[in-house]
Amino acid sequence: MPSDTAHESASPPPDEGRVRWRRFSAMILGAGAISAGLVALTAQGVLAAQFSISGMPFTVTADRLTGTGFEQFATIDHMVPNSPNEGDTGGQVVVIVSAINRAELTNLCQSIDLGGMHLKITAGNAGRPVAARQLVVDSDQIAGDAAFDNIDIGQDASTVDKVPGVRGNPGVFAQQADTVTINDLRQNNYATTAAQFSLPHLRMSFSATGC
Repeated sequence: MPSDTAHESASPPPDEGRVRWRRFSAMILGAGAISAGLVALTAQGVLAAQFSISGMPFTVTADRLTGTGFEQFATIDHMVPNSPNEGDTGGQVVVIVSAINRAELTNLCQSIDLGGMHLKITAGNAGRPVAARQLVVDSDQIAGDAAFDNIDIGQDASTVDKVPGVRGNPGVFAQQADTVTINDLRQNNYATTAAQFSLPHLRMSFSATGC
């Protein structure tokens, strides 16, 4: 739950199609989840290991994302103690977890700002989309034109069942759907995991500009 040669996407206006999850974290997470420690995902076969995030966000864009089996809920990601990237966050970042059982992304671009240059990855062009199985993405900003089939909104995150083994904490707001389609996707991400990830026409390079 993304070029020098493939896809360039202009950043959307600050408030257009974007949810600022940090602003609503208290409402979404709930006191019970916080007191329980907001443990990381324990997805069966999805996460090779639970890891501490670097705290450096990266941008992901795609012309189109399609997926079957979709879940979304909030949690908190943690950095290592005394991380140089923690700033005033205390080493914690409120994120929205987007999990998709099977996903395809057309014209994927991913970039991270290294200060003066960007490390950029592109894939999934020339008619062969990126394919992922049990894709889990932690974001604090998501934008795009989205459509869902058979969506349930307001479900308890501990009861979602569209992606095997991926669930949130009890008392946390969640939504899930049979399918998801997002056009002009743009995400600000802190972590991505997948059981399988296929990247046709992969290209990695340093660039003066990001995605």
